[in-house]
Amino acid sequence: MIRRVLIANRGEIALRIIRACRELGIESVAVHSDADARAPHTLAADRAVAIGPAPASESYLSIPRVIEAATSSEADAIHPGYGFLSENAGFAEACAQAGIIFVGPPASVITTMGSKIAARGIAGAAGVPVVPGQTPGDQSDAGVTVAVERVGLPALIKASAGGGGRGMRVVREAGEVAGAVQAARREATAAFGDGTLYVERLIETPHHVEVQIFADGHGAVMHLFERECSVQRRHQKVIEESPSPMLTPGLRARVTGAAVAVARSAGYRNAGTIEFIVDLSGKGGDAAPFYFLEMNTRLQVEHPVTEQVTGLDLVRAQLLVASGEPLPWTQASVCQRGHAIEARVYAEDPARGFIPQAGRLVQYHEPHLPGVRIDSGVAEGSEVTVYYDPLIAKVIATAESRPLAIGRLAAALRAFSVGGIRTNLPFLVRILELDAFRDGRIDTGFLDREGAALATSLPVESPISNPQSLTPLRGPLPPGPVNPQLMDPWNGVPSRSASIRPGPTGRRARSAGVGQLVLTAPMPATVLKVPVKPGDTVKKGEVVVLLEAMKMELPIRAPSDAIVAAVVCREGELVQADATLVELK
Repeated sequence: MIRRVLIANRGEIALRIIRACRELGIESVAVHSDADARAPHTLAADRAVAIGPAPASESYLSIPRVIEAATSSEADAIHPGYGFLSENAGFAEACAQAGIIFVGPPASVITTMGSKIAARGIAGAAGVPVVPGQTPGDQSDAGVTVAVERVGLPALIKASAGGGGRGMRVVREAGEVAGAVQAARREATAAFGDGTLYVERLIETPHHVEVQIFADGHGAVMHLFERECSVQRRHQKVIEESPSPMLTPGLRARVTGAAVAVARSAGYRNAGTIEFIVDLSGKGGDAAPFYFLEMNTRLQVEHPVTEQVTGLDLVRAQLLVASGEPLPWTQASVCQRGHAIEARVYAEDPARGFIPQAGRLVQYHEPHLPGVRIDSGVAEGSEVTVYYDPLIAKVIATAESRPLAIGRLAAALRAFSVGGIRTNLPFLVRILELDAFRDGRIDTGFLDREGAALATSLPVESPISNPQSLTPLRGPLPPGPVNPQLMDPWNGVPSRSASIRPGPTGRRARSAGVGQLVLTAPMPATVLKVPVKPGDTVKKGEVVVLLEAMKMELPIRAPSDAIVAAVVCREGELVQADATLVELK
């Protein structure tokens, strides 16, 4: 058996792995950046090792520093969790070279299945249908543009590496292609170090269904049923559940059988997920068409949903398989029991275009209710920083039926108390109340179409600048006209955003000259790109500054046709909230 595990991650998943290690009598070693020196996962582990400054590139994403932490602590295994280095074949290979067990698949399998292009080939060879598309041999912008033309519009430009919606852009108009290719490549390179792209036909209203698979080193490959993940924003999952309300028994058998075939064909080992899109726009029932989407060669954020309906501990099984033992269950012994549903609680402001939030949790009380599980990595007083993903907690409700599970989750979310920063808690409750959700009719594009309208009907949370007022106000947003010059920085939808306001320095109490506007940072962020210079003429909606915060790009757009009067920020600079970026006239 593995004796000591270093956990190359942070937050709630690090705590989840620590708990599994403790139950197995395995010592746990946490790693932490300077920003996480007093974080809950750092304090909970048997040992803790500092690995560098707050930026992930200098700590959690540094392979040499993580390997050094493992060797210095004499860990014989590394569990990567999800995100960070979990799907990095180079990291898995570095573990092997250092004589350290990697709790996951072999590096060769991560390489193959981590490439969406190669994974499509594996799925096709296994007889599993894939979404029609093109993989351009010419990876220049022009080459990818030609692939889009061949596939036809609307199309989806996707990064070959990684996941989580990074490096993905929808193209509906010919004039959008060039910008979408550049944005997808830039985001993919920043997130995964690989800007390789491919193109798929866009299926307009699909359901996203994924299958949890597990394989050991003794020839066993099995599935642990499916999860419905169609409630997502910009390809980021928001709510997941199992069983899927849209799958008939016959369709479930086809989808899970296809997942096992792909995993077996890939020579997979340990836990993984095969993702599919199901097209219910035409033929439904047992014969509904579905397509292989990608494989995640790691544990998923939403794995608790599967654990709740099967009664199995996936992290424990990961450690057993990594130790060389066979899977502790057989396919015939696993069944779905009742219904489980998970909601992701994020530090973000739905009323301002879901902008991520940063700050101190001056109040944090999790609900303790029957049938409710909370997986979190924070505590009261914790700092939500700009350096990492804004996920605060996962709330999982389990009951004997789907309606009861939904009601239980809604009650838990209403009882969740967070003060000091804004969260998506009211937005999650609003989704659960929708007839479309309760009827199982939400497709993957629903929130991108309807999310802004839903956000305007939310209760108003206490402002971040006033932590003394911690009780959310009930009822609709306060009346009053929306300033047409205040635009949602994500997509240009009018909102009460503070990212654009009058004033030559970006400070309140100062007035701008006639016809002048100052664009400011809505939150602490890194300046990725400044595509304009003083004297340039910009059109309404044109991106004048591209920021990055909490693993997401944040475009700041011109609110109207204007001339750039001054550029105050620099590419690569870390700017604080309300910092002046660009002055327009």
